[in-house]
Amino acid sequence: MAPPQHILAIDQGTTSTRAIVFDVRAQPVATAQVEFAQHYPQPGWVEHDPDDIWRDTLAVARRAIADSGVGAAGIAGIGITNQRETVVLWDRATGAPVHRAIVWQDRRTADVCARLRAEGHEDMVRARTGLLLDPYFSATKLAWMLDTLPGVRTRAERGELAFGTIDSFLLWRLTGGAVHATDVTNAGRTLLFNIHTGAWDADLCRLFGVPMALLPEVHDNAHVFGDTAAGLFDAAIPIAGIAGDQQAALFGQACFEAGMAKSTYGTGCFLLLNTGEEAVASGNRLLTTPAWRLDGRTTYALEGSIFVAGAAVKWLRDGIGVITHASQTNDLATTVPDSHGVYMVPAFVGLGAPYWDPEARGAIFGLTLGATQAHLARAALEAVGYQTRDLMQAMADDGGDAPAALRVDGGMAANDWLCQFLADLLEVPVERPEHLETTARGAAFLAGLATGVWPDRAALAATWRRGQRFMPGMADAQRAHLVEGWRRAVARTRSQ
Repeated sequence: MAPPQHILAIDQGTTSTRAIVFDVRAQPVATAQVEFAQHYPQPGWVEHDPDDIWRDTLAVARRAIADSGVGAAGIAGIGITNQRETVVLWDRATGAPVHRAIVWQDRRTADVCARLRAEGHEDMVRARTGLLLDPYFSATKLAWMLDTLPGVRTRAERGELAFGTIDSFLLWRLTGGAVHATDVTNAGRTLLFNIHTGAWDADLCRLFGVPMALLPEVHDNAHVFGDTAAGLFDAAIPIAGIAGDQQAALFGQACFEAGMAKSTYGTGCFLLLNTGEEAVASGNRLLTTPAWRLDGRTTYALEGSIFVAGAAVKWLRDGIGVITHASQTNDLATTVPDSHGVYMVPAFVGLGAPYWDPEARGAIFGLTLGATQAHLARAALEAVGYQTRDLMQAMADDGGDAPAALRVDGGMAANDWLCQFLADLLEVPVERPEHLETTARGAAFLAGLATGVWPDRAALAATWRRGQRFMPGMADAQRAHLVEGWRRAVARTRSQ
């Protein structure tokens, strides 16, 4: 009997959970997806129910396997990719969460980060983690749970609780509580992990007040973490690959060589540049982060993180009713020749790279009586382009060469108008792959490497197919005019 040749990828995102079964050609053969509830208990606070996420994960995984027709026995391995930085704390005995998950977008610990910066800790934190002191990352969220929820710190110090990002929580549940582990890309986003030594850092844990007994084991990205527990599927399946969503997308885009870059457009926008085995320290407030670790060798990336991209379109739809479907933004943007001088700075949860201003708030500038819903929709899309240009400029200022092309993915990358605007603003070709689900594909690639479905990265690169290429065409003077207007708008939004 031939060994199984399909991989199940679980893509647990910020607003939805998706499962995709890939075949040996890295083609999707079955997909299931469900959105889940967002909770906003206070302004700037964002939470998810971990039990909702677990229930949805199991449901979409079962549905995708059933629809694939290969059955659990035909799945060689499971790859998990996940929203990063989101914090879950649960009971080791029961697996029950002690609180809702605190989401990466959550800003409740901005004052704690400001205090730690004022006390002079950021240089040490940056040197060891490649990150900034910002509420985006996991450590201060975890500390908030430990210090705010009655009795939780005492239970944590007794070893009764387990901490993890979403991947770690799903791994625990999938293995029936047998495995408490994570990978270097998720560990590297907690502010507790030294990306140079590849281990949890005792000094950082003391700084943030996190007992090391809470922390999961850390493994390579392509690694057999454990098997699914009896009763979840018709057969046990190895969980064989894990990566945070943006690193998974970089891997899924086959950006295996130093100098290659990708940008993912989902709820937020994340631009990653492969820097090889050198952890490049940014002088322009970008992040230095593990891209992946395979066979014990770490590849690093420079990352620029934009908190709001597709979320701005969702706000236009759900918040103020300017549109009824997200896809309308493409059509509306093409009905007007320009944005009529309207700029949207979507700092709904602060500004990410390269500004890192958690107190900034969203604003729309340049409104006149001639502004219409089409101009608002176009301004929301243009904001994605401007923010991407900010990141590319910061990478160039850090000494990085412009990539030969930018590979794009995520739901918003289906928008032709946006892709062309990106090419025009960035002055580099923008390449959109044949299939946009590169985050899930990256998780599948990692699991497939660990289980022998694919022999090496060359075999993976051979599966990447370009769908469309967008070439720059905007006049220099027009580009300069647009960018100057964006800079003025951002300056008026800043809290400092």
